[in-house]
Amino acid sequence: MLFKQTHEVTDALKNIATQVNNGVEIEDVDKLRGAALDQLLYNAVLNPTAEIKGLSRFLIKSAAIELGIVTSSIQGFYDARGRGEVKGFTVPALNIRGLPFELCRSIFRTANKTNAGAFIFELAKSEMGYTFQKPSELSTVILAAAIKEGYTGPVFIQGDHFQANVKNYAQDPAKEVAGIKDLIKSGIDGGFYNIDIDTSTLVDLSKPNVVEQQRANFEVGVELTQYIRELEPEGITISVGGEIGEVGKENSNEEELRAYLDNFNEMLEKSNSGAKTISKISIQTGTSHGGVPLPDGSVADVNLDFDTLENLSRISREDYGLAGAVQHGASTLPQDLFNKFPELETAEIHLATDFQNMIYSSDLFPASFKETIYTHLREKFGKDKKADETDEQFIYKTRKKGFGEFKSEFWNLSEEIRHGIGQELEGKMDFLFDKLAVQNTKESVNKTVEQVIIRPNLEDEISNL
Repeated sequence: MLFKQTHEVTDALKNIATQVNNGVEIEDVDKLRGAALDQLLYNAVLNPTAEIKGLSRFLIKSAAIELGIVTSSIQGFYDARGRGEVKGFTVPALNIRGLPFELCRSIFRTANKTNAGAFIFELAKSEMGYTFQKPSELSTVILAAAIKEGYTGPVFIQGDHFQANVKNYAQDPAKEVAGIKDLIKSGIDGGFYNIDIDTSTLVDLSKPNVVEQQRANFEVGVELTQYIRELEPEGITISVGGEIGEVGKENSNEEELRAYLDNFNEMLEKSNSGAKTISKISIQTGTSHGGVPLPDGSVADVNLDFDTLENLSRISREDYGLAGAVQHGASTLPQDLFNKFPELETAEIHLATDFQNMIYSSDLFPASFKETIYTHLREKFGKDKKADETDEQFIYKTRKKGFGEFKSEFWNLSEEIRHGIGQELEGKMDFLFDKLAVQNTKESVNKTVEQVIIRPNLEDEISNL
C-alpha cells in the first residue's frame, strides 16, 4: 500500500519503531522484520511523494544502524589481501538489477548460512539508467534485505563501471569528466563506499607506445580518485578500482598493467602526496558483459585466459600491494570454471547477467507478463536491433531494460512468485559462495574493516531522490 501522508508512515510503525531526532528507536525487531518493513520499503521505492519516500528511506537506513548493519568500504580487507594476510578466495561482486529485494535477500541468506562476509553488492552506471535505480534507492533496498534476514556487520555497496564515454570525451573532455564526478557524488551520498572507476574506454591502442596508449586512462583515473578522496566521509577510505582493458576488447598484458599502475601512482603522489591509491585492478581476459548470444538465444562458449588472470593478479599483489586482479563478465561462464578463480587468487569477480536470465527463465515467472515485456521492448527499442540479429539475440541483449520499464509491475508480483524466485536465486548464491570460497570470511572481514557509522539525514534522503 502506498501511503498518502507522512504520518501514515510513522503510524505503521507504532509500537515497532519510533523516529527520534537523528534516527530511530526499535521497540519490536521481530515485528519490524515482518509486514512493517515490507510496507516501508515499498514506499521507499515506489511512493510518488518525495517526503514520504525520503522518510521511508531514512527510517530503514536508521533502523539498519541500530541493528548493527553498517555500509562500509572493503579497503581494509583488500589491504590485508595485498599484504598476503588473507587469501584463497574470490570476492563476488553481485549486480542488482531485477527483483532487487528478493535478490539481495537471497544473498544475505547464503551469507548467514556460510558465515560469509566478503561479498559486494553493486550497480553500474548503465544499470542505473535501464533499471531506474539510483544509489540512494538501492542502498535502502540492500539494507532492508539485511534487516529482513537478520544479517549484521559491514555491508559493501559498490559503484560499478563509473565509466567515461569515449565519444563524449573526445568532443568535450571536461564535460564528460564532470558528469562522472556528479555520478561519484551521487554514489557516495547514497552509501556507495566502493567505486570502480572505468576509464579504460579511453585507452588508445593506435598510440606509439604503451604509456601513451594508457595515458588518458591513468590521467583521468587520478583526477577521479582525487575527487573521491575529497568527498569520502570522515573515517572512511573508499575502495577505488582501476581498469586497464575494456571488457570485450583485447586481452590485457603485463606491460599495460605496469604502465598504468606506475604512472597512476606517480601522478597521484605528485598531485596529492600520501593519498591512497586504488585497491584492485580490472583486466580483460576474453569475456564480454552478458556473454555473446547465439542466433537461438543461447550463449557462446568463452576462451578465458586464465594464465593472464593469474599472472596479473600476482604482479598487482606482490609488486603494488593491491588485492589483485578483477574478472568482469563472468556470470554466464560454465559452472565448472568458477573454482578456478580462488585457485588463481583472483581478487574479485563481477556477476550480473545470469541472475537476470534466471528470473526471466523461471517457471514461476508469469508467461503473460514476460510476453508483455518482450512486446514492449520490441516496439520501443526495435530500432536498436541489428540487421543480422535474430529476435532471440535481440531479446537476450535487451530484456535487462524491462526491469526499469516495468519497475512497479515487478514490485507488484505476488509474494508467492517473488519468494519462489528468491529461493531459486538463493541456490545460485549457495553455489557461487562455495566455488568462490568465501564461506567463513566474516571473521576476517570484521577484523580488517573499520565500521564507521554514517547516519542518514532526512532532508538529504528527500532531496537525493
